[in-house]
Amino acid sequence: MSNRLTQIATRTGDDGSTGLGDGSRVPKSHLRIAAMGDVDELNSGLGVLLAEALPDDVRELLVTVQHELFNLGGELSIPGYELLKAEAVARLDAALAHYNAALPRLKEFVLPAGTRAAALAHVSRTVARRAERAVVTLGAAEPVNAAPRQYLNRLSDLLFVLARVLNRVQGGDDVYWRSERLARDAADDAQDSDAKGI
Repeated sequence: MSNRLTQIATRTGDDGSTGLGDGSRVPKSHLRIAAMGDVDELNSGLGVLLAEALPDDVRELLVTVQHELFNLGGELSIPGYELLKAEAVARLDAALAHYNAALPRLKEFVLPAGTRAAALAHVSRTVARRAERAVVTLGAAEPVNAAPRQYLNRLSDLLFVLARVLNRVQGGDDVYWRSERLARDAADDAQDSDAKGI
């Protein structure tokens, strides 16, 4: 991966093929290219999220994630290469535990909504899931290291948790799915309050 872009419009892909990091060429419909594209889209989505006002610690974490996703994409671009390390997955595990510890336990499913920053985190979460599926699909056809798959799995979980955090940063809360159970619980709580004279 020592080459750097010096010319953007090369026209070498006009035939429907593209070059991998090892110099080989594959069709743009190749499973490896699909996985790389999903990871690139995920990184771009995080770039949009980073354009929002965010807590400093969340911003620092997401910038690190962007660099690690670039490593992940680089690894996918060279069959048999390892660039993303297990430490990156461990870092996400630690961040997930840290941010989730401060959140109330979920009683119901939440909708991908709330503040703009939270909604953007949810969009990136869904792209992370798609990227994970693409890497799994690629891994069924060709050898792929475990770290990229694990990293995308943890990142989607982390983005869900960060969406909940970002809703609370601006004084909001989760936006809950209106299930029958939730409505029943709310009605029971109201009856209990009435019975107690609250």
